[in-house]
Amino acid sequence: MKKSSYARVNVVFLIAMLLTSATTMLWLFWRFPLATTFVTLTVLLGLIISTRWAASTDGDTLSELEHGETGVQSH
Repeated sequence: MKKSSYARVNVVFLIAMLLTSATTMLWLFWRFPLATTFVTLTVLLGLIISTRWAASTDGDTLSELEHGETGVQSH
């Protein structure tokens, strides 16, 4: 019973946090449209670069695992 109440509290907290974030972004965009657009696009570009970089570094690990290499040397 306690786990379900914690889950509800977590969901309510998540919704409140998302609502606060969205409201803040809308207020910032209304008040400072150019700066907010510039910062938002910069953050999105950083996320895109990070995901592509992470995908390129994970590619080597996945190909090693597909070939049966574990990366651990047994003696």
